[in-house]
Amino acid sequence: MAIGTKELAITELDSFENERLAEELKKAKAELFNLRFQSATGQLESHGRVRQVKRDIARIYTVLRERELGIRATPAAEAPAKAKKATKKTEQADAAAETKEA
Repeated sequence: MAIGTKELAITELDSFENERLAEELKKAKAELFNLRFQSATGQLESHGRVRQVKRDIARIYTVLRERELGIRATPAAEAPAKAKKATKKTEQADAAAETKEA
């Protein structure tokens, strides 16, 4: 996945875990540093790229902050919740089967 593309949408960032988001943030900041350096030396070809990378950094920070506040769930937290629901259903089915046998 490339930084600063439409592939780095909020829906895709939701599926990343916090460690992966931290890695993407580090890559984006490094790319922004390189772009600023190129701009200062007059070697920058695409000025719009700076804007894309800045927006990607903002998106990543937004997702991390929303997870911190509990607005957005982490992917690891969603998986156990689904597993708990599945176990409740199987327990209810087992209890129903026991009552039918008795």
